[in-house]
Amino acid sequence: FIESIIEFVDTQVKDTFPGRNPLIAPLALTIFVWVWLMNFMDLIPVDLLPLIASWFGIHYLKVVPTTDLNTTLAMSLTVFALIIFYNIKIKGPMGYLKTFLFHPFGKFLVPVNIVMTAIEELAKPLSLALRLFGNLFAGELVFLLIALLSGATAIGLGLLIMFPLQVVLDLAWLIFHVLIITLQAFIFMVLTIVYLGMAHTEEH
Repeated sequence: FIESIIEFVDTQVKDTFPGRNPLIAPLALTIFVWVWLMNFMDLIPVDLLPLIASWFGIHYLKVVPTTDLNTTLAMSLTVFALIIFYNIKIKGPMGYLKTFLFHPFGKFLVPVNIVMTAIEELAKPLSLALRLFGNLFAGELVFLLIALLSGATAIGLGLLIMFPLQVVLDLAWLIFHVLIITLQAFIFMVLTIVYLGMAHTEEH
């Protein structure tokens, strides 16, 4: 299983990343596995870990790290720092500066180029962070809403109807959510490879 994951990530790097950098494949593997494991915590029953934490005096526990914007933004800013580092390393300080001055409209619209390229660069960490956060936060909210179905119903006939419905909905969303958490980890990994690949090319 581990070997298949390593081969999968290695194939993605070979197909997406131009040239060779010994950091990229281990970084991609780390991101994929780390993000997937953090996302997977969403599949633990929503009230189980907070209940256990309450026994130890912790009355508020947010279990899934990727439903917190601080986590996703910290990871995306780390990737962004690597993007800037490799842009300067490969293109040189002046080469990187030229991408701001002369891209995409050439030397006659330098002020517009600076604004457009700055927005393009800042969109990279924001898109990485907000996409992962938004999808996982929405998924956790759906789990919470499903959990409240029978919890808000008084014991009686309503519970006999709502509890089976809750079980069916929870199972259906859980199966679908396995695909979501895997897809989000994959997207974060692939975009990291693509952005770092763009930093390694001489042309913008």
